Amino acid sequence: MPALINPSILSADFANLERDLGKISTADYAHVDVMDNHFVPNLTLGLPVFERLAQVSPVPLDAHLMIEDPDRWAPQYAEAGAASVTFHAEAASAPVRLARELRRLGARAGVALRPATPVEPYLDLLSEVDLILVMTVEPGFGGQSFIEGTLPKIRRARQAVSEAGLDVWIQVDGGVSRSTIERAADAGANVFVAGSAVYGADDVPAEIAALRELAGAHVH
Repeated sequence: MPALINPSILSADFANLERDLGKISTADYAHVDVMDNHFVPNLTLGLPVFERLAQVSPVPLDAHLMIEDPDRWAPQYAEAGAASVTFHAEAASAPVRLARELRRLGARAGVALRPATPVEPYLDLLSEVDLILVMTVEPGFGGQSFIEGTLPKIRRARQAVSEAGLDVWIQVDGGVSRSTIERAADAGANVFVAGSAVYGADDVPAEIAALRELAGAHVH
């Protein structure tokens, strides 16, 4: 299983998003954080901006919806051109129904868990999703430090995926950098969201390549 690097445009220049998407053209996906100032205490961008980004991005878009009522809104992101749509378990009222709808619309379906949300209730539903996002910081803001206590949850998720023989990706988001990516990969993650680590680098393609190499040596 290859290590995938999905830089978060939360750390990009919002006045130059097309330019900054171009900077990560060697990445696997662009991670787009959609925040509504209700589910999380921050407000970023919504459907009109996302739809335009999907038209100009050199890489597929990985939508991370930190919003209330994803049952209503998430399918619209799939229709707007997202290759992958991840909604929060804590916000969805019918997660399996929503995941099926996202898949029907042609997007990968992901379910995200805050650091304190247990993964166990979702392990029996693994066949209904394509990705589990284990948040390694509290969602809402970039630049936070990695929460080590999330590593056992990543391990449990990977073990369940392996035992079920499924191709479910495990994504980590928050505080991912050269100093933390190997531990996350060792625990079982294979998709890595890095924001400030990528966009804060002097040479963005070189940083993406370095992260991919570090993770790739440890991905199961």
